[in-house]
Amino acid sequence: MSEEKIVTELPVAEKREEKKPKVQEAKKKLRAVVDMVYRQAWEAKEKGEPVGWSSSKFPMELAETFDLRVVYPENQAAAIAAKKGGQRLCEHAEGLGYDNDICGYERISLAYADGADSDEKPMPQPDFMLCCNNICNTMTVWYQNIARMHDIPLVMIDVPFNNTEETTQEQVDYMKAQFWDAISQLEEISGKKFDQEKFDQACANANRSAKGWLKVCSYLQYKPSPMAGFDMFNHMADIVTARCKPETGIAFEELAEELEQQVKDGTSTWSYDENYRIMFEGIPCWPVLRTLFEPLKARGMNTVAVVYGPAFGFVYNNIDEMARAYCKAPNSVCLETGVKWREDLCRENQVDGILVHYNRSCKPWSGYMPEMERRWRKNLGIPVVSFDGDQADPRNFSEEQYRTRVDGLFEIMEEERLRKEAAKDGAN
Repeated sequence: MSEEKIVTELPVAEKREEKKPKVQEAKKKLRAVVDMVYRQAWEAKEKGEPVGWSSSKFPMELAETFDLRVVYPENQAAAIAAKKGGQRLCEHAEGLGYDNDICGYERISLAYADGADSDEKPMPQPDFMLCCNNICNTMTVWYQNIARMHDIPLVMIDVPFNNTEETTQEQVDYMKAQFWDAISQLEEISGKKFDQEKFDQACANANRSAKGWLKVCSYLQYKPSPMAGFDMFNHMADIVTARCKPETGIAFEELAEELEQQVKDGTSTWSYDENYRIMFEGIPCWPVLRTLFEPLKARGMNTVAVVYGPAFGFVYNNIDEMARAYCKAPNSVCLETGVKWREDLCRENQVDGILVHYNRSCKPWSGYMPEMERRWRKNLGIPVVSFDGDQADPRNFSEEQYRTRVDGLFEIMEEERLRKEAAKDGAN
C-alpha cells in the first residue's frame, strides 16, 4: 500500500460538539508575567543597572535576593525560532565561525550577543552571565564565549553528573560551596550585601511557583485531559523565566483551579476526540510547532506526557534539598533515573504510545534515546516511534518524515486496540 493511500485512509478525529471552556484568565496572567520580566530588564538597562543573562535552571533564588534583573537566552531563542527567525540567526553565528552542528539555541544566542537584529524577541545585552550546566553541558562554553565577547563576569555553578540514582552528600556540599561563591560574586555585581530574609522569600516564591506548576501538569492525568498537551510548552515560559516572582505562583494556582473546573464541566482546550494519549519525548521543534501539532490533532492524538515540563517543577525545604533539586535535570541524571521519570509519567497519564524527537541541537538528550526506547517497549509494552528534528534550526526537520512517523504510530496503536478488543471478545 502506498504511503499516500495510508494517509488518506486513516480516520480523522472529529471536532467535539460539547461546550468549550471559558477563556483562560490565568493564561493571560502568565503571559503578562513573562512580559513583566523582560520589561523590567529593559527598564533596569535604561537606568544603568546591571542586567544578566541566565541559563534556564540556574538557582535564580540567589540573583533574586539582590533584586537583579535577569533574562533567559533559551527562552529568547525558542521565541525567535517559533517566530521564524531562528535560521537567520543560526546563519549569522555560522558566519562568525561557529559550526552548524552545535546547539541551535546557542547559535541564536551567540548571534544576538554579537549584535544581530531580532525583532522577534529583543532583550537587553548582558552585563553579567549566570550559568548552571545541569540542563546541558553545552552551556559552559556557550556562556563563556558570550562573557568573553562582552568582557563581563560569568557566575558559574557546576553540577556534577549523577552517576547513581541518589545524589551524594559530597555532591550537595560541592553545590552549596558554589552557592556561597556565587553570592560573593553577586554582591560585587549588585553592590548589595546578602540578605537572608530576602533569600528566604525568594525560595518561598520559587517553591510556590513549582507546586503550582506541578499541579497544572498533573491535570494531564485525567482522561480525557482538560487541556491540550502542547499548552504546557507555552506555560513553561513562566516556570523558566519567573519562578521566583510571586505573580507566577498565583497565576499557576489560578490555572490549576480553571483546569479543575474544566474536569468537572467536561471541557478541554483539546477540542477534538481524544482517540489516543501519547508522550512527546524531547524539546519541541519551535520553528514548526503548528506542523507538529496538526497531524496529532487530525488523528486525535493528545500529548499528555512531557518530561521536559515537570523537570522545572522542583520543591525543597532547606538548603541541602535545594542543592539536590538543582542537581537533577534531564541531562544531569543517570539513565536509570531518566527512564524511571518517563515510565512513571506514562503510567500515571495512561499513555498509549510515545513519539520521540531526536533533536540535533541537544545531543546529550538524544544520545541515550535508543536505549530508552528499548526499555520503554519492554517495560511499558507500548509502541515507540521517532523522528529527526531540531529545537531551533528548521533546516534539520523534514515534514514528510514527521507525518509518516505520526501516521505509523497511529496505525500501530490502532492495531493494538483492535487486538485487545478481539482478545476481550474472545474471553467473553
